[in-house]
Amino acid sequence: MRTFRSLLAVLCFAALVAWASAISTAQESASKTTELIPATTDISVGQKVKFTALVKDAEGNKTDARATAWFAAPFDLAAVDESGTVSFFSPGEVLVGAVVGGKAVLTKVMVKVGPVMRIDIEPVKTPLVIGANTRLSATARGSEGNPRSDAVLSWTSNKPDVATVDGAGVVTAISPGRATISASSGSGKGSADLTVVNSTLTGLSIEPRSKTTRTGDVVRFNLHATSGQADNNAVRWTVSGPAATIDSDGGFVAELPGAYVITAASGRQEAIASVVVTPRDAERTLQVVGRAPIKDFEAAEQWLMGNYAYLSTISDKFLVYDISDPTHPKLTDTIKVDARLVNDISTTADGKILVISREGASNRKNGIAFFDTSDPAHPKPISEYTETVTGGVHSAFVDGHYVYLTDDATGSMRVIDFADVKHPKEVARWEVPSAVATTITTAEGEREIVGRYLHDVQVKDGLAYLAYWRDGLVILDVGNGLKGGSPEHPQLVSQLRFNHHELYGNGWLAGTHSVFRYKNYVFVGDEVFPPIFDIHDRKRIPVRGVVHVVDVADINNPRKVAEYPVPEAGAHNMWVDNDVMYMGYYNGGGRVVDVSGELRGDLYRQGREIGRLWAGDPQGYRPNLPFTWGAQPHKGLIYFNDVHSGIWIVKVGELTEKGSTTAPGQ
Repeated sequence: MRTFRSLLAVLCFAALVAWASAISTAQESASKTTELIPATTDISVGQKVKFTALVKDAEGNKTDARATAWFAAPFDLAAVDESGTVSFFSPGEVLVGAVVGGKAVLTKVMVKVGPVMRIDIEPVKTPLVIGANTRLSATARGSEGNPRSDAVLSWTSNKPDVATVDGAGVVTAISPGRATISASSGSGKGSADLTVVNSTLTGLSIEPRSKTTRTGDVVRFNLHATSGQADNNAVRWTVSGPAATIDSDGGFVAELPGAYVITAASGRQEAIASVVVTPRDAERTLQVVGRAPIKDFEAAEQWLMGNYAYLSTISDKFLVYDISDPTHPKLTDTIKVDARLVNDISTTADGKILVISREGASNRKNGIAFFDTSDPAHPKPISEYTETVTGGVHSAFVDGHYVYLTDDATGSMRVIDFADVKHPKEVARWEVPSAVATTITTAEGEREIVGRYLHDVQVKDGLAYLAYWRDGLVILDVGNGLKGGSPEHPQLVSQLRFNHHELYGNGWLAGTHSVFRYKNYVFVGDEVFPPIFDIHDRKRIPVRGVVHVVDVADINNPRKVAEYPVPEAGAHNMWVDNDVMYMGYYNGGGRVVDVSGELRGDLYRQGREIGRLWAGDPQGYRPNLPFTWGAQPHKGLIYFNDVHSGIWIVKVGELTEKGSTTAPGQ
């Protein structure tokens, strides 16, 4: 699970800019002006544009100086080949740079969104009665399938004598019959059919009539009638009060305490109900009971098995701790590997084999490596797999004798069978179809597929959940039987796309980053970084990103129902168990969140936080700055792994009187 692909790409980019800038200040350049000229400034998603370096001497004459290196950021918006041709994948602000005469030259271009290609309108499942109103739910989508909230829709009815529609998509039923309501934006179109009938409803009422509940709890209101057939989805629901929503199915949820009035209307019939909402009071104390601190390098992923914790690092090693006494973890081994980043680390279910993923190997053979943990305190190398994944593996998930891993070079998922652990072999490859993915030749002469990036994989009950960065959440059948899939023949089940450009705006490296299936939900975390940063710099890195809660009860039609957004902080990895989500929220520290019951709306505002860990350490890699990667519950405790300060071992205490969650001694 888990940080950024191109941690390495970004590192190289940042290093290149720093190197070129150092040279340019250390020596006098003969050129007075240098600029990068695109063949066109009218750039849209999917285009390839040639850039050239224009260099003039002190007299203003053009010289023959050429660019010796090219780069583009964020890497998920654009990529550039050795000739200076830039491929653009997503809308937003792109920074294109070159090194010319030892000097870094940068220019910004704006990539426009493509046209709306289609409009999806949710079907109207039940007839409307005369006089009833309903707002149609419509989603405009671009060529890549991303939702577009910026599109202005034009609405029409083919039979306004049956039903009319206004500019907001609000339909009013006029007379009995059938009508088609259409929406358009540019060349994109969509429609929905509906039926209008005479009302037979009388004596409308809502059950329950009155209810007391907590913030965050979903209350389902049901419509009843003395005569006629009442249907929750055929009425207009409204709510008044401090901060709450009610959906078309009568599902109510409040973010703030207070008194609320619920109204259901169908034609001239109307009914009301009331809700009194009290605070959730979920907060508890968090007590730090043990530490495994670091300060001279940066930590990454952790994996707990039995009495041992395995911690990968953003360096050339991983660490092993004996946690049989969690108040005093003991370092038992430091395993050196050929890598700049040991990103993922985990074991088989029986704990006998440990697997790591590698990026940045000196011999450019990255891939994964297997270790024998017969002696869990001192893992020993068994074998490695690099043949088809030399470009680097960011994340790897072990399920049985298969490893599902992410291939940095192609943006694909590879399945490695290690039944014979000394001779692992690839048995499958799957990649999401992409209209913008393309192959470029790098400055090193290597061919790389850009425009598609797979970041994280989780496999549960024969279904693989893929965090496919700008392509969103992808679900595959790898043995569930739903689509006839297997580990050797993965089959697509469904996909849910997000619009990260709209969510976070220009100038951010942003995408679907982590996934965790629990009950009928998939928790999906975004990772959002600046376009250029140096992970090894000691300064604070600003990050963003929310957790989306996706309902997959209908696995063929996943839908977002809730989110957990921490202001001014960035989501990373989560672990959900026993109705509690444990997660690292980067510069927001460690978080413990109540995810019991049905989930809808803003979980942060609903007061579902149980506790917060401020993982800042004055002796940490970045002093007093948390950068919490993830969390894992183990033997009644929570282990938070922080990039800057190592492992924090925490116990959840009793309910607090005033909501304090500061651990003793912090």
